[in-house]
Amino acid sequence: MDASSRELLIVVATYNESENTPLLIEGIRRQGLPAHLLVVDDNSPDGTAELVVELGGQTPGCVHLLRRSGKLGYASAVRAGMQWGLEHGYRVIMTMDADLSHDPDRIPAIYGGTAEYDVMIGSRYVPGGGTRNWPLSRQALSKTASILARLLTGLRARDCTGGFRAYRAEIITRADILNSTVEGYSFLVESLFKCQRAGASIGETPIVFADRERGQSKISKKIIFEAGLVLLRLWWGRVVGRA
Repeated sequence: MDASSRELLIVVATYNESENTPLLIEGIRRQGLPAHLLVVDDNSPDGTAELVVELGGQTPGCVHLLRRSGKLGYASAVRAGMQWGLEHGYRVIMTMDADLSHDPDRIPAIYGGTAEYDVMIGSRYVPGGGTRNWPLSRQALSKTASILARLLTGLRARDCTGGFRAYRAEIITRADILNSTVEGYSFLVESLFKCQRAGASIGETPIVFADRERGQSKISKKIIFEAGLVLLRLWWGRVVGRA
């Protein structure tokens, strides 16, 4: 990490991720990129925010904390992080999970893709990509979600629901992806839809998504239900737009 850089900001939303945070920060540092990390923490009771402050002191200016008042949700945390990145002048803003399901060693490939593309996706569904330690039920749910997203919205990307991505700052503004009320992971589909509609070039590079080893998953039935509603809304907007 480079304390003077305003090139790459990696946004990570956290809630009770104190077990994973030290490993994540070390993994990002290991890449040797001109990158800063912004942890958006929803007032985790397990002390995640305090740990970020402590670890960030080892490389001043490279690790930042945006602490929120309570558990406000994944999508709003990502939007808050992106807004912070835009306000502080970063050229590229990347999002990734805090639970080490996203391998920090794939950061250089995703970041590097922004030299050619407005949006670069770490993709499970291109050659070389995949998942590890996932039950068949979750594999089926994820693949079905991406297939439905492509069919209903016209998205061309193979992995429409993955959160390991990098955006050029200008496409975030041009596509107006921060103007959203979506709470859950369906924000990922919505933001990609807006980027494609705004004429963004979108690339994919393979990743292997590993199931978390520590902590608890944040996916709930409410999030899955919301995702279905968002897909229908985007589909209807596409139909009306054609008309």
